[in-house]
Amino acid sequence: MSQVSINENEVDIVIGAVNPDLTSFMEDWRPVFSRFHLIIVKDPDLKEELEIPEGFDVQVYTKTDILKITGSSSSSLFSGYSCRYFGYLVSKRKYIVSIDDDCVPAKDDMGNLIDAVSQHVQNLETPATPFFFNTLYDPYRKGADFVRGYPFSLRNGVTCALSCGLWLNLADYDAPTQALKPNQRNSRYVDAVLTVPARAMMPVSGINIAFNREVIGPALLPALKLEQEGKVRWETVEDLWSGMCVKVVSDHMGMGVKTGLPYVWRNERGDAIASLKKEWEGVKLMEEIVPFFQSLRFSESAVTAEDCMIELAAAVKESLGLSNSVFKRAAEAMLEWIKLWKAVQT
Repeated sequence: MSQVSINENEVDIVIGAVNPDLTSFMEDWRPVFSRFHLIIVKDPDLKEELEIPEGFDVQVYTKTDILKITGSSSSSLFSGYSCRYFGYLVSKRKYIVSIDDDCVPAKDDMGNLIDAVSQHVQNLETPATPFFFNTLYDPYRKGADFVRGYPFSLRNGVTCALSCGLWLNLADYDAPTQALKPNQRNSRYVDAVLTVPARAMMPVSGINIAFNREVIGPALLPALKLEQEGKVRWETVEDLWSGMCVKVVSDHMGMGVKTGLPYVWRNERGDAIASLKKEWEGVKLMEEIVPFFQSLRFSESAVTAEDCMIELAAAVKESLGLSNSVFKRAAEAMLEWIKLWKAVQT
């Protein structure tokens, strides 16, 4: 990829800590993270103290900080890996890179350590091309260009709002696939970045992403949660919901979403059968969620991400909330999030 100048002062790395000992994780990432400011948000349900090695520019937020900034009525939005969203909320920088604490740096097919943060920022700082697909993928990479027939009027591209990285080893499979293929691993390193076409939906995971907080920040939010017989964490489907929100908002505002590089290496974790029990209701709901987002259109008066999310919450309540209380709660959480976002950002 052609190199862009990276201003470290424009980047926050957000880490949601659900494990108390971050020593090994941080040391693995030291060659990359040591250049940047880090926001570590401790899962409010985690009782142990965090163990963080010295030598990093890091700001740690705990349950006390979450309660102080959001209030007790909103603090439940940030349990489990959803605590990463609190980091998005309090950041003041242009770009946010989000990497989970069960991932370590990967190596490319030449054995070189991948600087995931720099690659994400390069994706965000080079244009996206959502309105006409380039068959050589990202035309702005070194050695690439627009192919024959690509309209010259579209070759300037548009702002890239979201960069979705991938991961090696434990790939982004859902619980049913993991249960049926427990030994399947992703070992294919594909040296490519492409823009997801406008109006095409996609699954997004917060495990390895980056985004332009200034233009799209409010659209990445914790909203879709399942509650039955006490608190049930449903973070995987919550990510999917957030990703579809940010995709339709990006489409409406004429911005792009990229996927591909950079890779991280995801360590083994979790039990597929246990995950299936928690995720199955969400898997079924996807059959309702995707057509809703595919057919969604915003008004011309929605000119900011906040405007879009307010309209989206109303549409969720009207179109989905009548048949399922999960969506009614999601609509309420979306409005709550926008209220929080405006209060904290100002």
